[in-house]
Amino acid sequence: MSTTTRLCWLDLREATSRDAIVEEALHQGIDGLVAAHPSELAGLPPSIDRVLLSEEPVTPGTDLGVADVVVAPMTPTERQTLEAAHPDVRFGVYVDVADAPTLEDACRAASTQDLTVIRFRDPTKIPLEIVLAAADACDGSVVTMAGDLEEAQIIYTVLEHGSDGVALRARAVGEATALRAAALGGSDPVKLDELRVVRTTHVGMGERACIDTCSYLGLDEGILVGSTSKGQVLCVSETHPLPYMPTRPFRVNAGAIHSYTLGENGRTRYLSELRAGDRVTAVRTDGSTRLVTVGRVKIESRPLISIDAESSDGRAVNLILQHDWHVRVLGPGAEVLNSTELRPGHIVLGHLPTADRHVGYPIREFCREQ
Repeated sequence: MSTTTRLCWLDLREATSRDAIVEEALHQGIDGLVAAHPSELAGLPPSIDRVLLSEEPVTPGTDLGVADVVVAPMTPTERQTLEAAHPDVRFGVYVDVADAPTLEDACRAASTQDLTVIRFRDPTKIPLEIVLAAADACDGSVVTMAGDLEEAQIIYTVLEHGSDGVALRARAVGEATALRAAALGGSDPVKLDELRVVRTTHVGMGERACIDTCSYLGLDEGILVGSTSKGQVLCVSETHPLPYMPTRPFRVNAGAIHSYTLGENGRTRYLSELRAGDRVTAVRTDGSTRLVTVGRVKIESRPLISIDAESSDGRAVNLILQHDWHVRVLGPGAEVLNSTELRPGHIVLGHLPTADRHVGYPIREFCREQ
């Protein structure tokens, strides 16, 4: 099964605001629109796959209209007959999984056919896991039907790499955008800049936050933290060995509670307002990102150190961290730098957003932070 392409289909069969949903789907680059009858595909542009889905078998003489893809229950022999009759159409096997025999049918199709579209009757994702495992070494694509966006997000992540595609039952405008974001499996990359440390100062006691995530973070991965919305430093997780204590690769000792970090959709969040279940942006030293779920935020009083740095064009960045050797930031080449050993001239990695913020959202307005 291929995992390089995440297909996004919108199932229009129950859509009420059809025209608006189609317009958004075209704008977002959705891969396919699903309908039950050829007439419902008429008028759709060829820039998007027009998918005809039938829960009953189709025959070579069936009118397929302008369909680019036809999905229906079929045997390999029936598929060959249909392909001969309609050489310009891609055919896929539809399987409705309701019990052990139909699950076996889905596994067989997913491991042998070019395209398999599956509906699972039960809410558990164990049958999908079984299908994905059966198809793991195969070249075909598996598209799984989802009743809502939450289910679509889960389908994309089952067994880590998830289904090759999702056919989301479309009900409202906005779902095409959200489905495309779910298919990307993360968030947009960020540009990291090299910042030169100009000053470090012990600033006394204060509350700092440790962000315990629900994911293992990499050796070159952390979260961006800063005292202002216009500059953050990449703080690494407790992935690297420490004396006297075990590693905690899910944790970032992130900074004082007033600090910003990046959440979802490019919105900044105060460390103090994060709660279990929120999502923050984890960033690697190459700028790639992913969203990770917060499991806990641990706030305690600790001695603090203030780190002032600046970019090559003179923009100032400040980060206030716990004053302790095991609290670390990342430098060029994923160099791990202990915060208490930073001195003027050291280089750290950071991010310099250009927009000001209002309640965490980017906005074009005058805003001075100092």
